[in-house]
Amino acid sequence: MNIAVITGASSGMGKEFTTRLITENDARIGAPYDEIWIIARSEDKLISLQKALSPERIRVIPLDLTLPGSLSSLEELLSEKKPDIRLLINCAGMGRSGAFAEQSKEETHAAIALNCDALSSLTNICLPYMTGHEGPKERSATIINIASSAGFLPQPDFAVYAATKSYVISFSRAIAEELKGKGISVTCVCPGPVDTDFIKASKNDPNATFTGIKGKFVTSVDKLIPASLKAAKKGRKMLVFGISQKALHVASKLLPTSWILFFEK
Repeated sequence: MNIAVITGASSGMGKEFTTRLITENDARIGAPYDEIWIIARSEDKLISLQKALSPERIRVIPLDLTLPGSLSSLEELLSEKKPDIRLLINCAGMGRSGAFAEQSKEETHAAIALNCDALSSLTNICLPYMTGHEGPKERSATIINIASSAGFLPQPDFAVYAATKSYVISFSRAIAEELKGKGISVTCVCPGPVDTDFIKASKNDPNATFTGIKGKFVTSVDKLIPASLKAAKKGRKMLVFGISQKALHVASKLLPTSWILFFEK
C-alpha cells in the first residue's frame, strides 16, 4: 500500500497539500497514493476534510504532536499496516510573536517540541517504511519539510520560531545528503509570510494580519504549495519561495548579521 503522510493537515499549508495530493498522479513523488494519512490536533477538522475529499482514501490520525509519546499510536499503526511511504510532508508548525522574556516556558517548549522534536521523531519513525529505490527519480521516496525564511538569521520578537526553523533547514540539508544514496530525496521549503491562520495564532489575535514590510511580501497557499510540489518532483534540496525571500537568503550569507538586524528593527 503506497501512502503519503502529512502533518498539520487540518488547515493552511497542510490542508492545501492534502487537497492537491488527492488528485496527484506524478510518479516522481510516488503518486497516486492508495491512502493519504493526515495528522493534526483537531479531529473534527480532519474528518471534515476527509469527507470533502475522499472518505475511502484519507485516513484521519488525530494527534497533538507537542505531547510526549504522541507518536506511539502512529508507530503501532505503521507496524500493523506496513505501508510503503512514498511521501512525507512535515508541515505542522507553531510560533509565538513577542519578546522571549514575555513568553511562558510552556509556549517555548510547545514550539520546540512541534517544530523540532516532532519533525525529527516523525521522520525517524517513517524512514524504515520509506524504502526508496536506486535509479530513476520516479521511483524515489520524498520528504518535504516546511521551514521558513525566518530560519536564515535571528529574528528578534520571533526568537524561538526563527531558531527552530534554522534547525529544520540544517536538519533537512544534512539528511538529504545521508539519504540520497538510498533513493530518498529531501526538499526543504522556505517561504516568507503566508496567508494562513498562523499569524493569528502567533499573536493570539483572531484579527491579526502581517504588517509593515512583511505585509508587502505575503504569499498564498495556492501559489506556495504547487511550487513546493514542483520542487520536490525535481528533487531540489531547497526551495526559497519568492524574490524577496531569495534576496533575504543571499543577504544573510553576504552581510553582517548586525546590519540585517538593524534593518529589521
